Amino acid sequence: METFQSLLAKKLSDALAAAGLPDAGELTPATDQRFGDYQTNAALVLGKQRGENPRELAEKIIGHLNVGDLCEPPVVAGPGFINFTLRPGAIAEKTARILGDERLGVVETESPRRIVIDFGSPNVAKPMHVGHIRSTVLGDALARIATFLGHEVIRDNHIGDWGTQFGMVIYGWKNLLDQRALQQDPLAEIVRIYKETNALATSDPQVREACRRELVKLQGGDKENIDIWNECVAFSMQDFEHVYELLDIHYDIQCGESFYNDRLPGVVERLLKSGIAEISEGAVVVFFRDIPELADKPCIIRKRDGGFNYATTDIATIDYRLDDLKADSVWYVVGAPQTLHFKQIFEIARQQGYRADLRHITFGSILGEDRKLMKTRSGENVPLRGLLEEACRRARKIIDEKNPDLSEAEKIDVAQKIGIGAVKYADLSQYRMTDYVFSWEKMLSLQGNTAPYLQNAYVRIRSIFRKAGESWHRHPADEQVGWKPMPLQLGDSAEINLAKRLCQFAEIVPHVLNDFRPNILANYLFEVANSFHTFYEACPVLKSEEPVRGSRLALCDLTAKVLYRGLDLLGIKVPEKM
Repeated sequence: METFQSLLAKKLSDALAAAGLPDAGELTPATDQRFGDYQTNAALVLGKQRGENPRELAEKIIGHLNVGDLCEPPVVAGPGFINFTLRPGAIAEKTARILGDERLGVVETESPRRIVIDFGSPNVAKPMHVGHIRSTVLGDALARIATFLGHEVIRDNHIGDWGTQFGMVIYGWKNLLDQRALQQDPLAEIVRIYKETNALATSDPQVREACRRELVKLQGGDKENIDIWNECVAFSMQDFEHVYELLDIHYDIQCGESFYNDRLPGVVERLLKSGIAEISEGAVVVFFRDIPELADKPCIIRKRDGGFNYATTDIATIDYRLDDLKADSVWYVVGAPQTLHFKQIFEIARQQGYRADLRHITFGSILGEDRKLMKTRSGENVPLRGLLEEACRRARKIIDEKNPDLSEAEKIDVAQKIGIGAVKYADLSQYRMTDYVFSWEKMLSLQGNTAPYLQNAYVRIRSIFRKAGESWHRHPADEQVGWKPMPLQLGDSAEINLAKRLCQFAEIVPHVLNDFRPNILANYLFEVANSFHTFYEACPVLKSEEPVRGSRLALCDLTAKVLYRGLDLLGIKVPEKM
């Protein structure tokens, strides 16, 4: 199903050709709805290229535009913009067609790709903390949207389960472990012994050397150390799964760094043999002499002592994802501090002959109210599991005040949907590179650009249908077997504006992946909710006479479907009651 934007873009292209002009400019939603619904800058671009008056060119283009089935006569505005205002009849027809389409007008891509999305990536022997929110919920939203658009997505949790910290963990396990504490809270005890060992190693060279020996034994395959390592990984994974269950996030593969260990020597040998890497001062290094921004930033892939590092592992990971998983694209949802690292790794992949689309999707930080990185009072990272449980507790308190008549099971379900949804939406509604202040009061508010506000709009619509009777009581996720769209009556400006907004869903969703910006979808859904509330206040629904009543119920139905599907693409669930 073509969108208004794509239809008008084609008609514009035809008009330019008929006027003897080349394709130019772009057709976009109008920046100010007072002047129309869509606009093009084609005449401005052509005027500059050809040295001609843009307004005269715009009039010439309009003379060849055949848009009467969609729009009122186009208008030239300002220095040469062409503005298009949709006809209510065209909006009503399109809205009715979308209402009968389970994809709400969104067309699957004509060029599907197999995409590996690397997101989350916590470290074993450490609890997930607030800093993991951005990668985890951003990666999940991108995975959901890419899947919906027809791509084959492989969600990969690249667990940090190998590294120098395990020498300290194993030393602490053998010398400081409290078995009772381990049984009560395994991860907390593992963190404790790691911290105590680290403190000891800092001041005692003998402990430091003992930790190094434990690491060498682990890397050499010592059975006792491997067994301890396996226990640490299992305990950590259990804790991670609790968090992922709360967040409703699922992975297709969870290949930790250890998965690539036996591949690392081959990576180094291959890069040396191909001449991409060379030996420098005892280490194996890749230099980027012909790339100005990397010329003075070599990448070590094997240290002087023969040890490997993150770069070696990440090169092996690219090999696996492209050769074994046959990915066309790999998206790394990883913080901005790793920018240099990924530039180096991607360049090495390119030099090896890989032509896949490799993207580093960066993001900003979550700040506390002091506008510094969010920490506990003692300066520790805020544990993510505790934060999510606190979100549910705070949501439960609001529910107890607003709707005490809900059953206990309903309160638990609604509190989790509101609490977790609030945390996710607070992150996803921001441009990913923007730092934002974490505020319970703001994110759980029923007013403003928040998940509870959007969820409440959905709940209000569901309430309308309950009052309307069972014949209209259709859940947006249900199959619409035999459902035929009805003619819509769009007379009031609030009805027209809501219908236009709903028709834009199919334009917005594909646009999210252009620069990996779920905030575009989040802010669109906020505008939908605002348009719905304006419509609801201005246009009586259940008290109207037919056929207006049925038409307005249909608008409500489509609004609920768009909110439900849009929030689901962001990984946010909606309750039936609040």
